[in-house]
Amino acid sequence: MTVSVERVLPSLSPSRAGDFKTCPLLYRFRTVDRLPEKPNADAVRGTLVHAVLDRLFDLPAAERTPGSAEALVEPEWVRMREEWAAVTDLFGEGLTEDEFVSGARALLGGYFAVEDPRRLEPAEREVMVETQLGDELLLRGIIDRLDVSPTGELRVVDYKTGGAPREAFEARALFQLKFYALVVWRLRGRVPRVLRLVYLKDAEVCDYTPDEEELSRFERTLVALWQAIERATADRDFRPRPSRLCGWCSYQDLCPAYGGTPPPYPEPRPPAEGAAAAGAVAASGHGAPVVTGSPEG
Repeated sequence: MTVSVERVLPSLSPSRAGDFKTCPLLYRFRTVDRLPEKPNADAVRGTLVHAVLDRLFDLPAAERTPGSAEALVEPEWVRMREEWAAVTDLFGEGLTEDEFVSGARALLGGYFAVEDPRRLEPAEREVMVETQLGDELLLRGIIDRLDVSPTGELRVVDYKTGGAPREAFEARALFQLKFYALVVWRLRGRVPRVLRLVYLKDAEVCDYTPDEEELSRFERTLVALWQAIERATADRDFRPRPSRLCGWCSYQDLCPAYGGTPPPYPEPRPPAEGAAAAGAVAASGHGAPVVTGSPEG
């Protein structure tokens, strides 16, 4: 009997695409080797604040106040500790749990300084979006918030718990925005009117307006980027690209640029049969750590 196995396309997220642009070896460590990373306090706090802002919009509009948001911090933090026990490793050397939680509440203050959630009714929150480029690649990502105006115009909103971008992070932030805009355009048939970055630490908003021509060029950029990833994978050649971002990398002890030695390149597993094979391929395509990352997020 012949078993038909549906082909599972590889996928690319803005985080993994950004990893490869930043440093091909970082992409390898996260996506190919799947090496664990130590929890990062800033990234964990960002995950907590994102969860609180998502829950805030579950409340009736009149109740979306700073006090309500602060009241959501503790239950969301309890849930995170139960789901990710490793986050407790953050505390003990220079950071207490009370200081960590207070920092999350301070970031919520930055949000209320730039938006009034009582006047907003998001169409979607924490929404997974996905589109296919040609026959070879899926683009996918999670958008923090999607607003739709009465006339149908789209606004993509992304919360950033770091400060407004310095030069080292500005290009990465813009890359992520264009990635989301391209996926939404291909899915909805309409270019988002506004792409909004909300920088909670500095209480700043950055709005960007893309157009079709720009997004078409960006699509070609992503195709070229994926081809470079495929070549690096075929050649097993993921070279480090030292930069100012290296200071936040969890893998310096394995990086040749810092005197380290990468682990042996992982050999592909023998293919399973039928649907199990498809599932294995799908599982290997992506999977960003939830509570790690560089400080711009």
